Amino acid sequence: MKPNAAETVIQSLVVALLALMCLSVLYPFLYMLAISLNEGADAAKGGVYLLPRAFTLLNYEIVLGNEVIRHAYLITIARTVLGTVSGLFVTLLVAFGLSYRGLPLRGVILSYILITMLFNGGLVPYYIQLNNLGLLNTFWVYILPGMFSVWNMFVMLKFIQGIPEALIESAEMDGAGPVRVLLQIIIPLSKPMLAALGLFTAVGHWNDWFTGAFFVTDQSLIPVQTFLQQLLAASDISAVLGSNTNQEALARSSQMQNITLMSIKMAVVMVSALPILCVYPFLQKYFVKGVLVGSVKG
Repeated sequence: MKPNAAETVIQSLVVALLALMCLSVLYPFLYMLAISLNEGADAAKGGVYLLPRAFTLLNYEIVLGNEVIRHAYLITIARTVLGTVSGLFVTLLVAFGLSYRGLPLRGVILSYILITMLFNGGLVPYYIQLNNLGLLNTFWVYILPGMFSVWNMFVMLKFIQGIPEALIESAEMDGAGPVRVLLQIIIPLSKPMLAALGLFTAVGHWNDWFTGAFFVTDQSLIPVQTFLQQLLAASDISAVLGSNTNQEALARSSQMQNITLMSIKMAVVMVSALPILCVYPFLQKYFVKGVLVGSVKG
């Protein structure tokens, strides 16, 4: 059917509104990219909005050549990979176990888990607990406390409960145990949901600066987002270059005078944001399917 004039006007307004919303999200990213690719001294004059006026890669050369930043990247990548894999593994095991309605004390366990999602002891008791466990100022403070997510577990539980029971019962009648049911039935059917939850978990680990800022004092263990938080609060470019950068070589360079703290900050922001943005397109189809299936089954 051909849309009438009123429907055409409404569709045009919706498209225009969505375009403005996309632009409002995209513009800050393009602005930071333009500043990071522009000479700092020139960008400080203003007038750089979408495209660099004096193109340069020196900002990225300084950022990627800094040993502190490179090590922070390794910490971030390691915690994201280990944290995502371990988080999905524990969440899947708990959800699979609680999906059996005949599990002893199942209702009590679910109630206890639900209470932990609604209430917590606060930051100070959490800090004391991490200290008693010996996790402060260690790499495992990024992994162990976040291995289990109550919200992800309930989402996964609802998804597993949506799988036909006849499928699981037929496998059990053929002699399949819980491990085989999990590996050959639950996991293959749960790939969309696991991809969606994995993306949420990975983004959470990648963007987390709080843990490194409050529970880690060793600079060799801070992730890149914590380094970025420290960088945004810095007022001197020497805090960015640090002792690991060949400052004498930079001082001899005629381009050093074009570097500003703001241009370095924008380069670090782009370097910290691009990797997780590049991962998203590869998981988008699983992400959309997983959220859709989870919403229907939930």
